[in-house]
Amino acid sequence: MKAILALILFAGICTSQQHVHNTPPAPTGIITGADQTEKYISYLKGKRVAVLANPTTIIGKRHLVDSLMAAGINIVKVFGPEHGFRGNASNGTVVNDETDPATGIKIISLYGAKRKPTKADLADVDVMIFDIQDVGCRFYTNINTLRDVMESCAEYDKELLILDRPNPNGYLVDGPVLDMRLTSGIGKFPIPIAHGMTNGEFAQMINGEGWMAVKKPCRLKIIPVANYTHDMPYELPVPPSPNLNTQQSVMLYPAMCLFEGTILSQGRGTYFPFTVLGSPALKGRYDFSFTPVSIPGMKEAPLHMDQVCYGVDFRAYDINKLRRSGRIHIQWMIDMYKAYPDKQRFFDRSQSREIGDINKLSGDYAFKKQIEEGRSVQEIQQSWEPGLSAYKTMRQKYLLYK
Repeated sequence: MKAILALILFAGICTSQQHVHNTPPAPTGIITGADQTEKYISYLKGKRVAVLANPTTIIGKRHLVDSLMAAGINIVKVFGPEHGFRGNASNGTVVNDETDPATGIKIISLYGAKRKPTKADLADVDVMIFDIQDVGCRFYTNINTLRDVMESCAEYDKELLILDRPNPNGYLVDGPVLDMRLTSGIGKFPIPIAHGMTNGEFAQMINGEGWMAVKKPCRLKIIPVANYTHDMPYELPVPPSPNLNTQQSVMLYPAMCLFEGTILSQGRGTYFPFTVLGSPALKGRYDFSFTPVSIPGMKEAPLHMDQVCYGVDFRAYDINKLRRSGRIHIQWMIDMYKAYPDKQRFFDRSQSREIGDINKLSGDYAFKKQIEEGRSVQEIQQSWEPGLSAYKTMRQKYLLYK
């Protein structure tokens, strides 16, 4: 019952009848693009509107779709990314088209039979809205969806309105720039692991660097975040996905997701994923333990399911240490590799049903070998140059929050 209630709370979308203009927070802090309704509501009046949305697509505490409909905006359809419109599909799970029971609006999945809107999907659309929370990492698939939507809008001459949101890891620009020979669903762009950009900024980079199959740019209209810089801490009001369900997990994600390329559990199959590391093989080396189980909507068949895993608990780790360093904490990967008794199996994912290629996750053929050879943090970080510095210079052209 607790699992069901947790999923309902995560997927729930407020349907109160409060008017859209009453919902934005007081303008004393960060104000998301969506919350600045005065900048786009009148622009949408009289247009046929499609929305790419998930549970993070909110104005105040109310879902954007409900708010726009209450304001008289003609929402003709909704597109859902990975995890679905309601956010209750596990990572990598195929999501089907459906009709939203709350509004009766057709929901078209972009994480099932297709990954971008077709000509028919956009035939009755004047403007497309993109408003989903990202976490600033190359292997988080929202930026892939952004590029796919931009391609369709460019090809079929539709404007894309981006309601920008802060990047909770915006302070961080680090990691090896993707070797494009390792292009995959968890890495499509020549960017580092942590790219340090918002959706609006990244869309400008996609256009400017020509990262679309379509030869013409997408017509963008961006509502920037107010009172924001990349260095500002930002507490997410809604979990961005089922397995990033706490602020701690979001902040640890740039480093912790690399462990999906190892034999260690990152806590999938618990209610605190991406905040712990462990394996049954580490018994006797660590006192902390957890047991992954099947959790519908989060992870149905996690690695090491129903086995006691021994390892490290990062739930109380001081995130300010990461912020001060400005680097991805790869020392954890070095330490866990040293602790694991069977070194040849550390990067073996054959027991897992998930795709977990360490080369694709790191974006670099050298990273795995460097860990195995016992290279230091400094040596590994130095190997990311000059690519990382070149990316930082290129990134400057597209920043909205300098």
